[in-house]
Amino acid sequence: MRIHVVDHPLVAHKLTTLRDKRTDSPTFRRLCDELVTLLAYEATRDVRTEQVSIESPVTATTGVRLSHPRPLVVPILRAGLGMLDGMVRLLPTAEVGFLGMIRNEETLKAETYATRMPEDLSGRQVYVLDPMLATGGTLVAAINELIARGADDVTALCLLAAPEGVEVMERELEGAPVTVVTASVDERLNENGYIVPGLGDAGDRMYGTAG
Repeated sequence: MRIHVVDHPLVAHKLTTLRDKRTDSPTFRRLCDELVTLLAYEATRDVRTEQVSIESPVTATTGVRLSHPRPLVVPILRAGLGMLDGMVRLLPTAEVGFLGMIRNEETLKAETYATRMPEDLSGRQVYVLDPMLATGGTLVAAINELIARGADDVTALCLLAAPEGVEVMERELEGAPVTVVTASVDERLNENGYIVPGLGDAGDRMYGTAG
């Protein structure tokens, strides 16, 4: 597994405001959207393209376009939805799938409760969206689901990561074609499984605590 921490002043600036507990939900959603677009720029550096011939207003020339099959973007519900617009802004021709995952309170393992994506992902580049790489359990389960469907190139975009979660992914997904792109690898997890210093519960800060 490869992990890429995006080191850029704009990324650090937006992340600082996201961490601030005084940042309200509308501002949090807007900044998350902007930050994801910056992360997506780095995450798509190796997106697959093919050459095409075109006519410019001046002359014939060659360029590139995204190759087929088109990339697939998969937000993990619910917090991953807050990252979707920022991602598809950069990849407007990508297809979108969905994975609904929840932690079983007895086994403490992530379980899938809803899926909406192709059964066969062979040859597809897949971009998974999940704000927090904390314990790593959810992302490992999600990526295993994608690999089971044939995905051979998976990139996970996370606003933040914890060293413990990175370690779990490296162990559980050893040898898998996976890249993690994040704005920061923070210090640690606390006793409640929150990233420290982190930014709190991303879903609650985006959408409130209704439900």
